[in-house]
Amino acid sequence: MIQEHCQIHERLQVEEKVLGLSPEILSQKSSSTKTLSEIRVPLGLEALEHSFSISQHLRSVAVDVSTIHDAADKFLSPFSWSGRKKTITLLGPFMASTLAAYAAGAYALASEPLRAKWDISDTLFNIGISLFVVGFAFTPMILAPISETHGRYWTFVGSGVVFFLGTLGCAVTESYAGMMISRLITGNGAAVFATLTGGVVSDLYRKEDRNTPMALYSMTIMISASLGPLISGSVVDLLGWRWIFFIQAIAIGITTTTLFFLFEETRSNVLLRRKCFALKTIPIKTSAGKLIKFAPAMEEHLNIEVSIVWRGFSFPLRLLLKEPIVFCMSLWVSFAWAIMYMQFSSIGLVFRSVYDFGNAKAGAVYTATIVGSIVGIGLSLLQEPVIKRVLPQKKPLSTPEQRLLSPCIQSILLPIGLFWFFMTARPGISWVCPCIALGACSMGIFSIYLAVFNYLADTYHGYASSA
Repeated sequence: MIQEHCQIHERLQVEEKVLGLSPEILSQKSSSTKTLSEIRVPLGLEALEHSFSISQHLRSVAVDVSTIHDAADKFLSPFSWSGRKKTITLLGPFMASTLAAYAAGAYALASEPLRAKWDISDTLFNIGISLFVVGFAFTPMILAPISETHGRYWTFVGSGVVFFLGTLGCAVTESYAGMMISRLITGNGAAVFATLTGGVVSDLYRKEDRNTPMALYSMTIMISASLGPLISGSVVDLLGWRWIFFIQAIAIGITTTTLFFLFEETRSNVLLRRKCFALKTIPIKTSAGKLIKFAPAMEEHLNIEVSIVWRGFSFPLRLLLKEPIVFCMSLWVSFAWAIMYMQFSSIGLVFRSVYDFGNAKAGAVYTATIVGSIVGIGLSLLQEPVIKRVLPQKKPLSTPEQRLLSPCIQSILLPIGLFWFFMTARPGISWVCPCIALGACSMGIFSIYLAVFNYLADTYHGYASSA
């Protein structure tokens, strides 16, 4: 397994060379631009550690320099941030991912008034769900490499603005076509928060500390997807369907503002680039009078050819097609995610037709999926103590594959819950039985979602968002 893990990183290094990112290629490029009056000193990610010293680093690379005083440095590795700073940084992305999942499910309860307003069928109405998911599928393929190279901050803030505008469009539109276009825009904006927030978690936490924050992130996605229909059912009855989207727009506006003021850059390569830029303001010269220029290993990546930019955008697709484990994991979580959205579409139909529920009662059924998600996170947090007890000779989560031990058992609840729902959703059987089945399905979906995010983050590290 270790050999397979090494092979993955070897392939990623090959991809770096194709993109022009490898240190060897960069050093060759920089040698041609070096002037006689300056010396280029590359800085690696170790420059973001607390223990890093500029003077010691210069001596280690055989640069003869007079004694200098290290300046106070705010550019530290996100791994070294305090727990408080990490929590504040994650506040905005977690709020945004909550609203992204909420928006996916809230639309379902607008079915009756919108079908009556525009005289459309269930199939045409559900295209709005499909277009939202299309945005989820394709937008991260473009924005994930951008966020990994140029930083998370503006990717998240910009996506928040798009998310807000798309949701506002849903609230004010007067036509079916306008609703469909707005749903597509909303999906494009929401996709970043639902998919790249896991990458932010991997930026902030080492793998041995990552399970709890990743579980909390996955829980916000699952619970919020269920809260959407739960709350929207009452909103439709009390305020009308437009307020489903007006309320979301207000919340998204607040969240985007929170991101703008509280979210901090978490990509180490971007922080390293900023540190090198800040060091340019400190004139450091060798004993021979040559100016020392600090530069990150990825400096030239900012001015690369359009063809290389395109290859960077296609990097997630190449991972999907060339890495069997990425393809299989993506297929697994895509199936589970598709089941969840099909479930959302069926709950209203089943409980209205079989049990004669109104909008509010049909929305309340989604409480079962929330309970299932909460139970799922409880089981996931027990994973490490169980591994310690069952496999005392192994260090917990020492390999990415150990992330899969719990879902190998818990994910069985997904097919069990589906069969259970199919067999019990009928007039002669209490509505409680299909609700319990929905909870079991949610537990299975949650375990798959969490396992895939954790496994890919452990395996691909800095490329987790692309994977």
